[in-house]
Amino acid sequence: MTSILKADTIQDTDGNNIINESGNTITIGASGDTTNIIGTLQNNGAAVGGANTPLVYAYKNNTQSVANNTATEIIYNQELYDTGSAFDTSTGRFTPQEAGYYQVMAWFRLATGTDLQNVECMIKKNGSTQLGFSSVHNDSYNTSYISSIVNLNGSSDYVSAFAFQYSGGSLDIHSNGNGFNAFKLIG
Repeated sequence: MTSILKADTIQDTDGNNIINESGNTITIGASGDTTNIIGTLQNNGAAVGGANTPLVYAYKNNTQSVANNTATEIIYNQELYDTGSAFDTSTGRFTPQEAGYYQVMAWFRLATGTDLQNVECMIKKNGSTQLGFSSVHNDSYNTSYISSIVNLNGSSDYVSAFAFQYSGGSLDIHSNGNGFNAFKLIG
């Protein structure tokens, strides 16, 4: 036997609306209520929500040489967090195993007090496709920062940051003031 319960409003014992239907809108709870959902909330069969993971924040705690006029892949050798084991501290590469769009940011500073004419931070996909670069001119900290959104396939695509400088000789990336951050965008 099948039963059908029909109601526009369901209230608790104090008379507060728990579920209310008006027109084509269903309201669950009221302002200030906590609503716990057990299971998966869906919108037309697709899960709603998500998490900005994998999420990584890596940094350097050592120096690294950058030759003049040569793009050098930055090896961020320490992790503050890496929720999906997607960052390799031996190569400085972020390889998420979940397809999607990712926000990627990188920055570094050179260990010199001399103002340089050009210091660039680049993000590259798979070591070759340049997603963008940021250039700093006449900055006594010689710091460069880049941010980009990239679509990664979740199996073999990776991103990494590159340093580029035009001082006339090799310079070291400072042992602090550097970082790499990436996370999956929801949606």
